[in-house]
Amino acid sequence: MGVLSNRISRDSLRPGDHIYSWRKAYIYAHHGIYVGEDMVIHFTRGQGQEVGTGTVVDILIQSSSLNPRNGLCTNCTYEDNSHGVVSSCLDCFLAGGSLYRFEYSVTPAFFLAKARGGTCTCADSDHFDIVIHRATHLLNSGFGCYDIFKNNCEDFAIYCKTGLITVDDRSIGQSGQAVSFLAAAFSSPWRLATRNAFTVTAAAIGSIGVYCASRYAADVGRRRDVMKISVEDLTAKLSASSI
Repeated sequence: MGVLSNRISRDSLRPGDHIYSWRKAYIYAHHGIYVGEDMVIHFTRGQGQEVGTGTVVDILIQSSSLNPRNGLCTNCTYEDNSHGVVSSCLDCFLAGGSLYRFEYSVTPAFFLAKARGGTCTCADSDHFDIVIHRATHLLNSGFGCYDIFKNNCEDFAIYCKTGLITVDDRSIGQSGQAVSFLAAAFSSPWRLATRNAFTVTAAAIGSIGVYCASRYAADVGRRRDVMKISVEDLTAKLSASSI
């Protein structure tokens, strides 16, 4: 693994790893927690549970669901219409895609060198047994309502790894993918502001700067609107709808 790719082999997987696999021609990635014995716990988008954006993004986030299959998996009995926090075998999680590991405790330079969000964070990961405990607890208790910008599969995996949760309902969640999408949208006017060759180049550099700065400032390891909360307290608060 490195700056260019987080792709790994199955042999290097460790229980408690935050893994992901790209969907829809690398438009979006699905994230989960590997818990050992070829099993993954992950948060999926289900009908009637998701919060739509009312935009074209609603089409893209269909990728959080696994690729359609016929019937049950013979390895894990995962059902195609499952939603919420679910457990499935690694094959069902990957849905034919490649395996990648999300990186924690990266340096600011490494973070900024990653062109795509949703692949690493400056935040530290907790011990693997704590990570697995959180994922298993949420498998039984749920992780709330799926929201592409505030509560998606990456948010779930990051919480399991760090215990950090966003406390401001008005802000975006911990997901680097969602942050990247918004950062790209925010930085695009810089490129459209002019057609002069010199100023186009300058605007492009400015756009890249805005994009990188926005991603870094919104990283869960740098933000001030997150707090560490036990999984038991989190599920109690979710049940009371206070988060």
